[in-house]
Amino acid sequence: MNINATFFIQMIVFLILVGFTMKFVWPPIAAALDERAKKIREGLSAADRAKAELAIANKRVEEQLSSARTDAAQRLADAERLAHSMVEEAKGRASEEGAKIVAAAHAEADQEASRARETLREQVAALAVKGAEQILRREVDAKVHADLLGQLKAEL
Repeated sequence: MNINATFFIQMIVFLILVGFTMKFVWPPIAAALDERAKKIREGLSAADRAKAELAIANKRVEEQLSSARTDAAQRLADAERLAHSMVEEAKGRASEEGAKIVAAAHAEADQEASRARETLREQVAALAVKGAEQILRREVDAKVHADLLGQLKAEL
């Protein structure tokens, strides 16, 4: 066989193989590669969107945390103010109650002093009558005695 004829036959077989490959093998491979490239692009764009959404979500979370911290600080300040006002109110009530107790004690002391004076007057009057009776060594009339005792009480 001649080398040129072999080369020519190999060329024809090669061209048939190239034609067959271009017509039947290459289109499914190209379609698969295009589909794979499309999926990769979609995946990358989805990842980019997810990153953007994550950044937005992180920003919202930070804003909500900041808002929650501010709200908590405000509530704490309100609670402290309320506690302070309650303490001040309790102190005011306690001082009012103390003043009432002191006033009641003064009133009771005044009443006791008045009772003690009255009792002392009665005892002084009785002693004076007894002393006068012993001095006079005579019996005094009960009515006259009561009148004298009343006058003595009035003078004391």
